[in-house]
Parts: sequence; C-alpha cells; structure tokens
Amino acid sequence: MQEPEDLARIYSAAMDSVNLINDYAAKPQPLDEDDKATVKRNVDHLEIIVAKPYWAGTEYDMTPLNDAIVTGKQII
Repeated sequence: MQEPEDLARIYSAAMDSVNLINDYAAKPQPLDEDDKATVKRNVDHLEIIVAKPYWAGTEYDMTPLNDAIVTGKQII
C-alpha cells in the first residue's frame, strides 16, 4: 500500500500530464510529430497510473486522468 504522501505526489504528477495533454488539445491542429510523441508519452504514463490498484478506496478522482487519456488518443 502506498503512503498518503506518495499518493499525493503520484496524483500531482499525473495531473501535470493531464494539463499537458489538455494544453496540446487546445492548440491549433495539426500538431507536429514531436508534439504527438509528447502527448503519447503522457497518455502512456496516465494509463499506467490509472491501472494501479492502490487508488481503490482513496479520495482521488480518476475522471480527469481517464478523460485526458481519451483526449490524448484522439490527438495521436
């Protein structure tokens, strides 16, 4: 089981990825290949984080992470 401060740190890093993906989604399309690669890395990161079992029973909302995964996949 993760310690509360570890969960907070992991969630904060995940939200950085969410914000980055959302920022790219707001840019005029099409994005170049480097931008798409950045989005893909962040989508991959979020997919790993969301799949972790230690979120069960916590107050952390996975909705923004899942939404960013969908948005990111639409970009790439």
